Parts: sequence; C-alpha cells; structure tokens
Amino acid sequence: MTTTRPDLAIYHEHPDWFRPLFAELDRRGIAYQRIDAREPFFYDPADGRRNYSVLFNRMSPSAYLRGGGSAILHNLNFLAHLERVGTRVINGHKAFTYEVSKALQLTLLADLELPAPRSRVIHRGSDAPAASEGLRFPVVVKANIGGSGAGIVRFDAPEDLQAAADGGFIELGLDDVALVQEFIPARDGHITRVETLGGKYLYAIDVYPEAGSFDLCPADACQTRDGAALIHNENSACTLEAAKKGLRVEATTPADDVIDACKRIAQASGIDVGGIESMIDDRDGQRGYYDVNALSNFVADAPRVVGFDPHVRLVDFLVARLEEKG
Repeated sequence: MTTTRPDLAIYHEHPDWFRPLFAELDRRGIAYQRIDAREPFFYDPADGRRNYSVLFNRMSPSAYLRGGGSAILHNLNFLAHLERVGTRVINGHKAFTYEVSKALQLTLLADLELPAPRSRVIHRGSDAPAASEGLRFPVVVKANIGGSGAGIVRFDAPEDLQAAADGGFIELGLDDVALVQEFIPARDGHITRVETLGGKYLYAIDVYPEAGSFDLCPADACQTRDGAALIHNENSACTLEAAKKGLRVEATTPADDVIDACKRIAQASGIDVGGIESMIDDRDGQRGYYDVNALSNFVADAPRVVGFDPHVRLVDFLVARLEEKG
C-alpha cells in the first residue's frame, strides 16, 4: 500500500500561533502536512518534482528569538525552489523578502508615495549617531529582521545614542542591518493594523501596547481595550503566557484611504495574507505606515473582537488555491 502526501503543506515555526488554522482545517477534514521549521528539514534544489500543490508559508521573522534564525534565511531559498517547480506558495518568495526586510518595506512605501517614519539604514552600530543627524529625537534603532517588537531600542537624546555606539552596545539584526528611525508618539496610545486576504480588506483592529513595549503581535493580544480577558484554549493562539501581557485590542473601521493604502501595499508586495500597521503621529496628526507583515496570525478570540472567525475565510482562500492547482 502506498501513501501520497497531501496537496496542502503548512510551513510554520511558532508552536501556538497557528493552532486555530489547524483546527479549522481539521474541522473540515482537509488533509495537510505540517512542516515544522524546528524539526530537521532539508531539500534538494536539483529535485524538480512538485511535492505539494500549495504550500502556506507561516515562517515568523521573530523565529531567531526562539533559536530559529537560520530557518528564516533557509526559508527564502526554499520558497524560491518551491516556486521554480510550480508550487503555489501562499506568501511566497517576494512576500517573504519584504517580511524579513524593514528597509525594503520603507522602499516600497516610498515607491507607493505613502508616508512613513523618517529613517536611515545602517550596517554598523558605530554609524548610528551620524545616521541620526537631522532626525527628531527620540529615535529607535530597529533590527531589519524583527517581529513581535524584537530588536527595537529607544534613545531619547543624541548623547544616549552616542554613548551606546561608543560602548559597542548598538545591536543590529540577524543580517547585520538596522534602521535608525524617528520614534512616533502614537495618538491615543494605539496603532491600527489592517488585515488583508488575497489583496483585499479583511478587518482592522486598534492595538494598545503595554507601556514601554514594542510587541504588537495580535495573536498575543489577550485583552480587549477595557481589560476583559480573551479566550485561551487548545484552538486559540492566546496562551496563558500571552494573557499576562498588557497588550489590548479593539475592532475598528479605518477610513477608506487607509484601507486603500493597505490594499495597495499588500498587492505591490505580493502578500496573500498579511497585516499592515500604521499610526497617527501625535505631534502633527499625520498618519504614517511603518510595518508590513506577511505573517498574519489574526487577533485572538476574533469572533468576539471583530465579529467573525477570519480562519474560516483563510481556509476558504486555501481551498480555492487548491482547486486552481487542481
């Protein structure tokens, strides 16, 4: 008796974020194979066989915080190989290239003529003070490859940044590239995240971070704005550890121009499933776009927060892509 691989594969790394996706696939009886980047894994670039019709790329740029930094770079090559042999990759090589480069994201925003925080791109920590000239303080030094707020340090004055550079304390990202960027004080203490699916608007939330934190991962937001706890169970990404954080969320409906901008970003970057983050600068009232995510975990307890389960629509999208490859 021979067995065949499922037509759908899910390439992932985080142990909790994707449980709701797996639960919805299981509920519908859709066969799929998990490829866990934490397990031994390799591929043959000369092998021209197409082992999956569709692969859903769920690799996180914050994997290096969990010992998976090498998997991030490995994944770029793997996605290129999959596309060469004809696999339909959801959030493929182009999308993931933007996911793992905040510098490229800023280039994209400039190309689309969308406002973004003033920034400089460096590859040596010692260059940070010079790069900050002309920027308004506070500034942040932000790792080019990040995620969940990782690799972001705030400096309130030029002398603080100079002291850190002189002491060799400016840490760059996994690729030894970082941004020196103006810190934007968010009006009303929140950022807005617009989720897109297939280049179209799905929903939006306002995210209120814990004081002093840059972690805005929606799957780790386990409280509503008024502090009510969101559900955590075997089918939720909201873990007990995440529930202890002060990250809060609420549903919102952005203005049409914001939705349009986010759709343009998703379409230009090749992102099938993603979230685009922006905020209003409290100093001048102008909205700026600052983060493009090809990893969309969706908000915890979404039916309660946004009124529906986005994983149902996500699986609908995956099924449609499978039928196209048919």
